[in-house]
Amino acid sequence: MKSQKRTSFQVVRDEVKRRIESRVWPQGSVLPTETELAAEFDCARATVNRALRELADQGFVERKRKSGTRVKKAPARQARLEIALARQMVEAQNAAYRYALVARDVVPAPAWLSSQLTLPPDAQILHLQCMHYADDRPFQFEERWINIASVPEVEHADLSETGPHEWLLNAAPFTDANLAFSAVAADARLAEFLGTMPGMPMMQTERVTWLQNTPVTLARMTHHPGFRISTRY
Repeated sequence: MKSQKRTSFQVVRDEVKRRIESRVWPQGSVLPTETELAAEFDCARATVNRALRELADQGFVERKRKSGTRVKKAPARQARLEIALARQMVEAQNAAYRYALVARDVVPAPAWLSSQLTLPPDAQILHLQCMHYADDRPFQFEERWINIASVPEVEHADLSETGPHEWLLNAAPFTDANLAFSAVAADARLAEFLGTMPGMPMMQTERVTWLQNTPVTLARMTHHPGFRISTRY
């Protein structure tokens, strides 16, 4: 009896990428249509569409309306940066992870956030402050603003044991994200939470995610002094 489990977009993406890299589909060649690929992989056309969009973002293919998807003549190699949970980063260091919810408030969207995320004037926001620890040492301070309209159940969700990043990945997986990295000097609040001196340089990551065209959250994560991030090219 045929399995009812449908092929995921990751499987389609990885197989198409494999065929490009192994020259099954050489540079400049036109890929089968989305309908043909959906039939081959036993999945929805939308699944194929998402897989091909990711490959276009990674520089392997180019897509044009009416002319289909074509393998780029000089496929690009791009560094990929995974958006890891604080728990995963801590446990990857063989350290014990601990999470603490510091503060939680439902507030009207501040003007700077409404402007950045294009929110309506009456938007309600869940504002969270959280700490993540590695072997009980400060690892990351997280400040997050969640657009309640995009995921209404978050207003009453229990975030005392599970961090908001982990909760959102299960409740409202994002479709698009924008990441920015900067070096900041610890103010008095960050110095207190992260166990350092005011003025100490630290890495800060700011991430905005969307579900289709709806903004979901803006998160600002500040890491302990000495934190470093790497990716493989």
